[in-house]
Amino acid sequence: MLTDAEMLRYSRHLLLEDVGELGQKDLKKGKVLIIGMGGLGSPAALYLAAAGVGSLVIADFDCLEVSNLQRQIAYATGDIGGDKVALMKHRLEALNPEIRVRSINREMDREQLLMELMMVNLVLDCTDNMASRQMINAACVEAKVPLIVGAAIRFEGQLMFFDHSQPDAACYHCLFPDSEEQTLNCSNSGVLGPVVGTIGTMQALEAIKHITGLPSGIKNKLKLFDGKTLEWQTFAINKDANCSVCGNKK
Repeated sequence: MLTDAEMLRYSRHLLLEDVGELGQKDLKKGKVLIIGMGGLGSPAALYLAAAGVGSLVIADFDCLEVSNLQRQIAYATGDIGGDKVALMKHRLEALNPEIRVRSINREMDREQLLMELMMVNLVLDCTDNMASRQMINAACVEAKVPLIVGAAIRFEGQLMFFDHSQPDAACYHCLFPDSEEQTLNCSNSGVLGPVVGTIGTMQALEAIKHITGLPSGIKNKLKLFDGKTLEWQTFAINKDANCSVCGNKK
């Protein structure tokens, strides 16, 4: 049931035939875990909170640095030195007091992550390293929780959606079976702020579509974004029967 205050707040959603009151109620019941409160997680969390996703769990273990402010739009100069999750929780609750926000200010191991996955119905991977992505992917496969992955560096972005609630879904490890740490990241290669923001915003869009039952055009696909030309390329991700994470011979 939507309150009068919620009807007013989400009135632009209610006008949409593909969302409406039923879709907004689905958003209110939604439970999303966002891992990483940096350049991807900042816009993703803000848009999901604004959209009325009823329960957000945000996870990060970093403190805000001045170099983050070029792309991590949820924070201000006066926030430097603060815990990102504490700052983000305050920001999200100020944006939308109608939702619940819980913060996790630590680096989760596999066991902790699996416990968190029992309480959500969707995960956004907004981390910036291969080891974290592989661990999150493996846990989501085991828990059968859908996973939306974003990544960005320089002028390039990546977007993927693995619906692990479906038995035929591919996984991140099918696409990137080499789990060795990649040396390229924002810290040593740079990134243009709006490129990260584009991918984080698209993660939020796909999350809203999934929660409201709208079809996704990126499940089991890799979308590559070129910030210089504004062009997207799309590649199918085939499930690897021999994948050690999701395959038949795992």
